[in-house]
Amino acid sequence: MNFHIEDSEVDAETHVIELGGEIDLYTAPEFKERMVELIDAGKTQIVVDLSGATFIDSTTLGVLVGGVKRLRPSGGALALVCTDQNITKIFEITGLDRVFPIHATRDEALGSFSSQAE
Repeated sequence: MNFHIEDSEVDAETHVIELGGEIDLYTAPEFKERMVELIDAGKTQIVVDLSGATFIDSTTLGVLVGGVKRLRPSGGALALVCTDQNITKIFEITGLDRVFPIHATRDEALGSFSSQAE
């Protein structure tokens, strides 16, 4: 298993969580725990960067949906960075590409938050 998670603060409201390797039943709980900590700490704009991910499963999708549900009451948003066609296809097949904006780059994802506020 080559899972890794790194995160970085962009500003008081915005945070990036970068995931790499396989995000599945065994590794998704660590991702969920970190995302919940960030939302509880007041982050309202979260970018989940999946560009280093090699595999995601339904557990990962559940964590992402849970994140959106936690962010919505405070007017928050979650955006994804995904460059892997196979992973993007999972979002399309499940219809979740209509729930999460999916971007090709981190800068594009971060820029989507400022355009939502306008």
